[in-house]
Amino acid sequence: MQEEPYDFDRPIDRRGTSSLKWEHFGSDSVIPMWLADMDFAAPAAVVDALRHRVEHGIFGYTLPPKSLVSAVIAHLQAQYGWRIEPEWLVWLPGVVPGLNLAVRVLTDPGQAVLMATPTYPPILEAPALAGRKRITVPFQKQGNLWKLACADLATAATPQTGLFVFCNPHNPVGHAFSRLELERIAEFCLSRNLTVCSDEIHCGLILDDVPHIPLASLSPEMARRTITLMSPSKTFNLAGLNCAYAVIPDPALRKRFLAAKAGLVPWPNALGYTACEAAYTGGNSWHRQLIHYLRGNRDLVERFMVEHLPGLSTTHVQATYLAWIDARHSGIASPAACFEAAGVGLSDGRQFGADGFVRLNFACPRSRLREVLERMRQAMRVRGELT
Repeated sequence: MQEEPYDFDRPIDRRGTSSLKWEHFGSDSVIPMWLADMDFAAPAAVVDALRHRVEHGIFGYTLPPKSLVSAVIAHLQAQYGWRIEPEWLVWLPGVVPGLNLAVRVLTDPGQAVLMATPTYPPILEAPALAGRKRITVPFQKQGNLWKLACADLATAATPQTGLFVFCNPHNPVGHAFSRLELERIAEFCLSRNLTVCSDEIHCGLILDDVPHIPLASLSPEMARRTITLMSPSKTFNLAGLNCAYAVIPDPALRKRFLAAKAGLVPWPNALGYTACEAAYTGGNSWHRQLIHYLRGNRDLVERFMVEHLPGLSTTHVQATYLAWIDARHSGIASPAACFEAAGVGLSDGRQFGADGFVRLNFACPRSRLREVLERMRQAMRVRGELT
């Protein structure tokens, strides 16, 4: 059957929709490329399912449908070869609440949380919000990729370290971990008796020809000590619908997580459940086309950096739609502010624990991406003339 093509080149005006991404900078002259939120409409299957659900007209408290649970189980099996049981699923309104719950559940006051930097800001902030200490280990640049050395993790971990927070694939460096890398991380965690919270929200955005491997799928031992956080929100652009889930195979760990969640963290809403099921059951064609389009955007960014933006560099993006740009050799004191003044709104690397970097979201129509890159080139050219 021939797939119905989706036009990812079609610009969609998001102004006037109270979009966090588009209203953040307070100016129509700044193109927002910061928040991990795509400028593409969701799959038609999702929109149709939502329209059908809205026409019912009643939006009361809603349980996760059995068909949704079956869809998640089938999706994880088909995409990642990971067989899970229905009772392992705990539904959440987002991955960030799950992350903060996991820190509270998996550590005691006085214990420390280990993580690799740079990393997603809510991961950086979670230990302090729970009154825990934070231990960070830097990624190391190896050739055209960022890598995480288990030897560095072992050196940094202390007897008070109770939890390793992992981001797989990694935001913001765009690294897709190989099986060998994951096995070494698992060996480290097992040797130190560490529990793990694995944020795998970008697992559907692998751009290279490599598989995504859930950390908990490596062995029963890792499954017993891991809380895996997932959601269709990044892959299918459904973040505003607030639907995510934790996969917790260990019954005792799951009971503690549910107890910490009770009365504080709500269940997803009816439309979130509907969108999640529709994405997993009807969004495959759209998703294949999305990955192809994102690869083209990624290649454009990486090529443009080399050819037209001296002083800036980015490593190869294996996964996500986020380019992690190194501006430390540009001579620009505040790269995010510099590019914002030129009409490009990027994420400031300091929020990720890495001064001198910026993050660019390239999940947008290619014409807009080209305009952004030209604005960045002009900003660098003007700066060069001034200096």
